[in-house]
Amino acid sequence: MARPVWSGSISFGLVNVPVKAYTAVRDHDVHFHQLDKRSGSRIHNRKVAEKTGEEVDDDDIELGFEVASGRYVTFERDELKELRPASTKAIDISDFVALAEIDPIYYERTYWLAPDGDAAKKAYDLLLAVMADRERVGIGSVVMRDKQYLTAVRPLDGVLAMSTMRFADEVVPRKEIDDLPARAGKADARALSMATQLVEGLAAPWKPEQYHDTYTEELRERIMTKDDKQVATEDDGSKTIQSGQVVDLMAALQASVDASKNRRGTANASAGTASRGKAAAGKTTPRKTTKRKATPRRSSTHKSSSRSTSSRKSA
Repeated sequence: MARPVWSGSISFGLVNVPVKAYTAVRDHDVHFHQLDKRSGSRIHNRKVAEKTGEEVDDDDIELGFEVASGRYVTFERDELKELRPASTKAIDISDFVALAEIDPIYYERTYWLAPDGDAAKKAYDLLLAVMADRERVGIGSVVMRDKQYLTAVRPLDGVLAMSTMRFADEVVPRKEIDDLPARAGKADARALSMATQLVEGLAAPWKPEQYHDTYTEELRERIMTKDDKQVATEDDGSKTIQSGQVVDLMAALQASVDASKNRRGTANASAGTASRGKAAAGKTTPRKTTKRKATPRRSSTHKSSSRSTSSRKSA
């Protein structure tokens, strides 16, 4: 069950609507660890002084802002903590602006807002109805995890959502990019007509679920199809591969891939099933046979097969 990352209230005028914020987005990137090829052990980054080459403890580290080449203004961590704003329990709305006026470039990260308790439901529904009807977005500020954010509270998919936003000075003005044209050129009438036909021919409703991160999906497939012998384990002096850890890892990866497959279209799902079928077919599986009187040659083959199976189990 999802847990709220923040709780407080939406505050505007003398009205307060208690709410809880839940993360509305998540990354699906595949993360790797760095391993030593020889031992299979993890490689960690250590904090080393550039001049001495010696590792430095956290207690001996201070923070520095470079004001000139090789010249720093230094701070202790406690000094910076004093400057951080205290976490607030309110999203202070100062303005309600038209939704169409906000360019998506300003949106950063989005959270679902849920009413905090039954008593807040009536006020929550009222605010949602007004904002949806007037197509307005509440702009304000909030402090979460010792950081102040510009925020936009808006209707989204039948509920309220809060998006942290970029401040104006965080958006790079177009005038700073020399390669951008100073003004739009005039298009040829015939070319404009053909381009319009092309755009209209590709017009479609917005369905975000039909777009996929094909690189990540293919990477997960590659991880799944890697031979078990290639799974690296830390060298503890034994040459035996711990098969239990391999099975657990593969099961977790399979669950991740299955979850990704379920979000694909019917055609993609069928193609993925066929691909997994081929991969499964490549694995050797002992077949059940009716016992027969073995000839010397068959007996030899059977023993060889048993030795092969035994070797794989030992591996």
